[in-house]
Amino acid sequence: MSDKIYYENPLNTRYASKEMQENFGDQKRFRLWRKLWVALAESEKELGLPITQQQVDELKEHETDIDYARAEAIEREVRHDVMAHVRTYGIAAPSAEKIIHLGATSCFVDCNSELIILRDGMDIILKKLVNVMDKLRRFALRHKDLPTLGFTHLQPAQLTTVGKRATLWLQDLVMDYYNLKNVMAQFKLRGVKGTTGTQASFMELFDGDEEKVKELERRVVRKMGYDRVYGVTGQTYPRKYDYNVLCVLSQIAQSAYKFSNDIRILQSMKEIEEPFESKQIGSSAMAYKRNPMRSERMGSLCRYMLSLPINSAVTASTQWFERTLDDSANRRIVNAQAFLTVDAVLNIYLNVAENLVVYDKIIARHIQAELPFMATENIIMECVKAGGSRQALHERIRELSMEAGRNVKVNGGENNLIELIEADEMFAPVHGKMNEILDAKKFIGRAPSQTEEFIAEEVDPILKEHEALLGERGEVRI
Repeated sequence: MSDKIYYENPLNTRYASKEMQENFGDQKRFRLWRKLWVALAESEKELGLPITQQQVDELKEHETDIDYARAEAIEREVRHDVMAHVRTYGIAAPSAEKIIHLGATSCFVDCNSELIILRDGMDIILKKLVNVMDKLRRFALRHKDLPTLGFTHLQPAQLTTVGKRATLWLQDLVMDYYNLKNVMAQFKLRGVKGTTGTQASFMELFDGDEEKVKELERRVVRKMGYDRVYGVTGQTYPRKYDYNVLCVLSQIAQSAYKFSNDIRILQSMKEIEEPFESKQIGSSAMAYKRNPMRSERMGSLCRYMLSLPINSAVTASTQWFERTLDDSANRRIVNAQAFLTVDAVLNIYLNVAENLVVYDKIIARHIQAELPFMATENIIMECVKAGGSRQALHERIRELSMEAGRNVKVNGGENNLIELIEADEMFAPVHGKMNEILDAKKFIGRAPSQTEEFIAEEVDPILKEHEALLGERGEVRI
């Protein structure tokens, strides 16, 4: 039980995927540091600095076998994580010890590795986002013709369809997709910039040869698999980029939060339910309950995510001149937790979107409770065409509507407006036609075709572009 004594982050133990946890794990971070040191040493050798192939080869040989215990022990002594890992690497590769990190500042490994981790994290988010879109697309097309009550102000309004409503969830994700792609397109490495971003240390190493210093940066960046760097930096890459990334993650959380709230309301109405497993318990007290645990968890995690961009905004705002270190401990927490949170949200979203249960008979019952009121204008028009007075018909149907409303609200009865109309001679022209007039599909407008058009024009091109990423399933870990 000793591992239960100390606090553990629930994002790791309960919610986020192993994939995202590994992306922000120490092993990936410190292996990236070594890969950067190899790229730097190899590039410096290629450009004429006194570094041997043996030194580069020894660095490569020990690129992944990191002695974490030794690094932690050294860090406790020197209070500097980068220098602790420089020394640990030097012990593993003694011939190269004196040229590791040559000319660099800590942010050479810190910033470049952090940017790569953010970029890889966005790849994971992109994959899950398009898979959620794919699940909702299938749901929307499956139910594009199924009429349902629309709601404005959470009050029954004109009909829509279950599929058309799903396109509203999809449209939010389409906007998030393009915002995510945009911030990914802005991605650059910090590069090889030196202590305050002037590359002065590298100018010294290369005897003032600016072209070699510029070529050094190009080579290191290429060896890391990238081709773009910030043209100017202080000691760090611009912290505004963190804010931009977290804003997109927040937008995804906003979309998921809206979806989760809609599902919770629909489940309360018994129209649509999230998946509920055979042995799942909804309530410790009320055994009959089917609480929307997944949607509630989505909302809970999304609420946390919505609070995080302001943290990055403050960090970006308080970077004095070329840099201040009060961003470091903060960013270790906020960036990782933002990605882990949205990863967890999308895992649940995938699970829910793929397994939604639709109760069409309950939906139809709710429609029939409200449709008579909505059909009154059509009833009036039919009677006017048969020679009736629009004003007289309107007043009479108003009176009957009030009577039917009282029957529902005061007497607890059914909506009997249609019965009242069929018993009133003023509405004789529509007697016997009420089933035709009350066909719910006559009240859904262009909802089915809007659904088809939106998906064909705006969703399918995105999914086709990322076809290789599709097929993900959502895992609810606990």
